[in-house]
Amino acid sequence: MTLDSEFVRHLEDDYRSAPITGSERVMLDYVVKLTKDATQVSREDHAALRTAGFDDQAILQITLIAAWFNYINKVADALGVGR
Repeated sequence: MTLDSEFVRHLEDDYRSAPITGSERVMLDYVVKLTKDATQVSREDHAALRTAGFDDQAILQITLIAAWFNYINKVADALGVGR
């Protein structure tokens, strides 16, 4: 898949309207939940990821990458990077 302008626009507006697979949608739903309030992530969320085809290593990687981006964005925001 290439990142054409229409695809990117869908992702920017609302990933749920983007032409992505069901597994990708489950992953992004998880990442959004983790980003909004990680304390609300549950075993059921991990089970949904497994059902979507992600193994434990992939779930760990998804979690670490999303958490790192959340962390680094907060650091950048606090330091005024890009203002």
